Order: sequence, then structure tokens, then C-alpha cells
Amino acid sequence: MQVYLDLENRYCAHNYHPLPVVLTKGQGVYVWDTDGKRYLDMMSAYSAVSHGHCHPRLLQALFDQAQRLTIVSRAFYSDKLGAFLQRACELTGMEMALPMNTGAEAVETALKAARKWGYEVKGIAKDQAEIIACQGNFHGRTTAIIAMSSEPSYQAGFGPFPSGFKLIPYGDALALEKAITPNTAAFLVEPIQGEGGIILPPEGYLRQCAAICRKHKVLLICDEIQTGLGRTGKLLASEHEGVVPDGLILGKALGGGLLPVSLFLAKHEVMDVFTPGVHGSTFGGNPLAAAVGLEALNILMDEGFAERSAELGQYLLARLQRLRSPKIKHVRGKGLFIGIEINPQLGNARAICLALLKLGLLTKDTHETVIRLAPPLVITQEELDEALLILKSVLC
Repeated sequence: MQVYLDLENRYCAHNYHPLPVVLTKGQGVYVWDTDGKRYLDMMSAYSAVSHGHCHPRLLQALFDQAQRLTIVSRAFYSDKLGAFLQRACELTGMEMALPMNTGAEAVETALKAARKWGYEVKGIAKDQAEIIACQGNFHGRTTAIIAMSSEPSYQAGFGPFPSGFKLIPYGDALALEKAITPNTAAFLVEPIQGEGGIILPPEGYLRQCAAICRKHKVLLICDEIQTGLGRTGKLLASEHEGVVPDGLILGKALGGGLLPVSLFLAKHEVMDVFTPGVHGSTFGGNPLAAAVGLEALNILMDEGFAERSAELGQYLLARLQRLRSPKIKHVRGKGLFIGIEINPQLGNARAICLALLKLGLLTKDTHETVIRLAPPLVITQEELDEALLILKSVLC
């Protein structure tokens, strides 16, 4: 194992602090290291592997399409993209979609759409558009996106940053209304903050925000890159409050854990600001990604991922909340998207993740204070019980 660690540390930029394990194979909810040891994956690549590792239907879709056509760029039509986007729009209640690759690219696309809509539809004066986001957010790592971050380590050394962003407290609808001005184009929000530590807003928050945005002609854009596609017990986390946003951002699980696939979806009024030449992506919407993305959506519905997440998430959350340990400060979550907040005086979340690693459970901490649990949505109750035994042995 050490040779792989040394090689990666020698040649790879040190922009991550991975746990000391070298993985070489995955199947379903399990992965194996180079020594043959098996681990239960309770993080699923930050929700990107919701379908489990190497789902056979996804592998077949990838294999079949890779033998036919992989990429031609959006300079031409393909026989795969339309069906993929139709399925995504019909499932989410959106009218149009713009395909990209990574989640950050989809967020950037949403920001550009919101600003252009602000100028062309709302009538905001040139270069005066504002976008409101929340403290504790995580929308990606590009220069524009970290300009609206409240995490100092994400910004340090990367300025100057573009202007036009406002930050408000998360979960405070009144703060949103106070922050809105005639120049406000959009409110960008995560229905549940993932990287922030699995932070749930007060019940009714998103519904209140939607009403405020409608009142002031401000776009509500939901970043569901982590929370979407069944993760929280609904297809979209915004569905828990019956909210249909003006814009929606999807990624991670959309690629089935095989490829980077993302979408910005919106109503016609928003998407129509894009005309030929104003925005694009060489790889976005390529036939291989479209074929995999369509199959990922079909599997999600066929295998009832959202329903499984709701049922098993309730089971997991209830049993975690029964654990009696001074190390545990709080357990919270929705569906199979759960955070265990650690009492900083009695434990360190990274150290706990290292202890879990030794016992065959993989996950990662957030800011060394919260242990994230977001397993593949194909997980069974028996496998959750296996995880619970390991967690109890370390935490209690």
C-alpha cells in the first residue's frame, strides 16, 4: 500500500487530505483496498455513488454506448441527448435543461443564467445584478463560486473575487427578504447544507423563501447536487416542502458514479436567455454521458431509490439517536443524508473516521466536527446494521 501513497503524494497536488487507504475495487456498497481488505462505503463519493459501485445496468449502458459513439461536441446533434434531457425535465418538473459535466460547472451556468435573466427579463441595470447565497454554503470551487463562500480556507490566497454576491444566515427567511433589492436576480440555496455539516433549516423555510422570491420577482435556484436524486427520501429535497424552484442544479449521482454529468434545469423564461455562442461546453451533453445519465435516472425510479432512502434513513437516524455517548453532540439528517456532530471537547471527527477505517467502515469528516453518513442508496437494512455496530464500537 505504501508505494501507492508515496507515488500519489509525490506527483499529485496536495489539495486533499485523504484517509490512508488505497482502494482498488468496488461492488455495491463495498470497496476493497490493495491488501484485499473489504470496507463498507458510508460516504459514496459525496453522494456521487448513490447507485452503488459498478451497478451492472450502468456498466452495460456505458459499454454499449462506448462502442458506438462517445463525443462529437454540441456542434452536432446526437441520438442520446434529447431523451436524457426529456427524462430529467419530466421527472423534476422543469421545462428545459442545459448539460454540463461537473457540479461546479452547472452552478456557474446557473449564475450566468440568473444574471442574464436579471438584465434581459427583470430589467436590472447593466452589471448591477446581485445574487444572494447563504453563509455556510458549498456550491463548488471556482473563483466566482468561492466569492460567495463564508469559509475562510476556501478563499485564502485566491482573490480578488468578482462582486455581485450577498450572504445571509441560512435558515432565516426574514433575512432573505431584508437582503433583496431591485437589483436582486436570484437566491441560490441548498435545501440541506451538505458540506456545511448536514445542516437542516427550520421546517417551512424553503417554502417561505419561494414565496418571498415570487413576491419580489427573484429567481429561486436550488442546488441539489448532493441532496437531489433520492438522497433525502424524495427525488428532490425541495419536494419535502412542495417547492418547485425556478432553477435546479443536479450533478454527482446523475453520472451513476461512472462519469461527471451535471445539469442546470429551469423554466423557459430563464433558459431562453441562452442563445447560440453565449455559453457552452465541449464535453457537456456528450452521447456517453447522456446514455449513462438516462440509465442512472431510470434505475433511480425502477429501484425506488427515494422510497428506500426515506425508509432506511428513518431507520438509521432513529438508531443513531439512541446511541448514548458523550462524544455525540447531535445527530441530524433526512433520508440517507445524516451527520453526527462530535463534541469537540471529547473527540475529533477525523480521528473517529480513522478509527472507523480500521474497523472496515469508510466515511469522511466535515471540518473535523461532523461525521457524514451518505451510503449508496442500494444499501440494505442488514448492511446498515453492520455499519451501526462499527459506529457504536467507536463512538460509545
